[in-house]
Amino acid sequence: MIKLNLDMEELGEKEVAQFEESFKRCARRIILATTLAGCGHPGGSLSSLSMLLVLYALADVDPKNPRAPERDRIVISQGHISPGVYSVLCEYGFFEEEPFLMEFRRTGSAFAGHVEQAVPGVEWNTGNLGQGLSAACGMAMAIKLKKQKNRVFCLMGDGEQQKGQVIEARRWAVKFGLDNLIMLIDYNRLQIGGDIQKVMPLSLKEEILATKWNVIEIDGHDFNQIFKAIKRAIKGEVELKGHPTAIIANTVMGKGISFMENDPKWHGMALPEDLAKEALKELGFDPAELDELKEKRKTWKISFPHTEHEPLPVEVKIPEIKISSPDKKYDCRGAYGEVLEELARLNNLDSTPKVLGLTCDLEGSVKMSGFKKVYPEAFFESGIQEHHTASVAGALSKEGFLVFFSTFGVFAVDEVYNQLRINSLNKTALKVVATHLGADVGEDGPTHQCIDYLGILLNIPDFEIYIPADANQTKHIITTIAKRPGNIFVGMGRSKLPVVTTEDGKVFFDENYKFIPGKADWLRDGKDAVIITYGSVVPEVLEAWKKLKEEGISVGVLNIASIRPFPEEDVLKAVECGKVVVVEDHLVETGLGMRIAGFLGLKGIKAEIKLLGHKEPLSSGKPKELFKLSGIDAEGVASAVKSMLKG
Repeated sequence: MIKLNLDMEELGEKEVAQFEESFKRCARRIILATTLAGCGHPGGSLSSLSMLLVLYALADVDPKNPRAPERDRIVISQGHISPGVYSVLCEYGFFEEEPFLMEFRRTGSAFAGHVEQAVPGVEWNTGNLGQGLSAACGMAMAIKLKKQKNRVFCLMGDGEQQKGQVIEARRWAVKFGLDNLIMLIDYNRLQIGGDIQKVMPLSLKEEILATKWNVIEIDGHDFNQIFKAIKRAIKGEVELKGHPTAIIANTVMGKGISFMENDPKWHGMALPEDLAKEALKELGFDPAELDELKEKRKTWKISFPHTEHEPLPVEVKIPEIKISSPDKKYDCRGAYGEVLEELARLNNLDSTPKVLGLTCDLEGSVKMSGFKKVYPEAFFESGIQEHHTASVAGALSKEGFLVFFSTFGVFAVDEVYNQLRINSLNKTALKVVATHLGADVGEDGPTHQCIDYLGILLNIPDFEIYIPADANQTKHIITTIAKRPGNIFVGMGRSKLPVVTTEDGKVFFDENYKFIPGKADWLRDGKDAVIITYGSVVPEVLEAWKKLKEEGISVGVLNIASIRPFPEEDVLKAVECGKVVVVEDHLVETGLGMRIAGFLGLKGIKAEIKLLGHKEPLSSGKPKELFKLSGIDAEGVASAVKSMLKG
């Protein structure tokens, strides 16, 4: 195993010879792994191999303790070069080569087609190009906040520089002074479609310089040039002090195998067995090894253990809840901002904050101004860059911080679904608090009326989903999620809502109320039917309950603030009466009503259910008018209940 240090002026003949031998051994593994699997990405693995070898020789990483708290981080943004990464990790002793060669791309294997944290030495699951640099920014910022001296290296492809999120990440890194972040670009000038300049022209060096990064350009196969460039970046021997550095490494696709070089076909295609044997022979290895390993792989059982990669724990002090009185209306987002500010006061007392907040040019609208005022260093205004912000927030949430990412619903869910999905795969612990959900947004119109969020979020299995009914329940929910691990979504509308009260006028979600995930709230009892609801239409439902009571109709009202975990027991109790109306500020086809119907159907339980919500996108208009249009205002709800009872 080669180990370099920053005191060396340059590599000597001995070190260069060692790297050349390591290159051949790793190239052999790349060819064997992809051909044995019958698929994979050998071309880019070979073009980036020289950089990977030098990088792992210089980085402060320990194969015996790959999750050491004060380690350097190496993020592989172009995750498809997993054969190259795994080969180098073998070379440096993170694991033996046999399980990699036998299990690569097999069902249940840690050695997936794109790099995953299940493999020791891998920091972030990637594959969807363009997100790795954002994750690296999160790690670099976490290191800064913890006052550590380590570095974050992000290896990227040239084709992925076409992604808009990469530009977002570059800007963010400069704004927040991430001089501990070093980006290395494998500039082989080829992607799946061929020449990158023909697929989508870009001026790589000029574009990076335009975002105020330092740029070092090198021959990506010259071990000495690679060493000197990384050394310069680590030591800060660059023009723009306090800025991150990009190393553009000019490379050759398929480097080291003559008939693979500069051929885009091998970007994502394994060599057939005959060509693989030719490649092995060219590298100086016995081609017959392929046949031997092929036979061995047929009976090999998946056995390599998956590395745990849970987020670092964080313990925070929880503020006391100040209950809002029922004499006026309050907005849920204001209640969220109030709790967030108190969390900052209690926990961000020293030079290392525990609670972080991120938003995208909506500080005032999502009520983060108080938090920012208490501890500005813990607040990150990311501009109109939602894709990057969702990813960087996710990475920060794994580093021992309680992280809140807040923006409007259409941006927090619809726009960044893929970023949330990748966060989930990386086992982040992000708290997404979205305001301005539903038609309650009103006059901003259909582009801003997020009426599909449950249908989207329910596709990400580990996200808990909570929708409060008023300001008081919002406070209870926010203080609850501050103590809970994992990814959590809390959503709320824009309008000020009346405080939910008991039938005799007392505050329902008072000091004695305890929010329990997986439990619902019986706001009213009744025997003729049950109305199930949540969020911004709760006031309409309670008004409908009042109208029905005046007409002698007894209905129960069940508020489901905990969408996931799902309150099964309460739903089963609700359907005991046989007639249920679900009311929601959401598309009917993908909302809570369909979730309930599916649950009952799978249980084989028969119940008459009527679903009220939106059937299509709406127009601009006042929320009350839009609710009426969809039949989810008080009159519409009461009418639906009476119609069901008559039927």
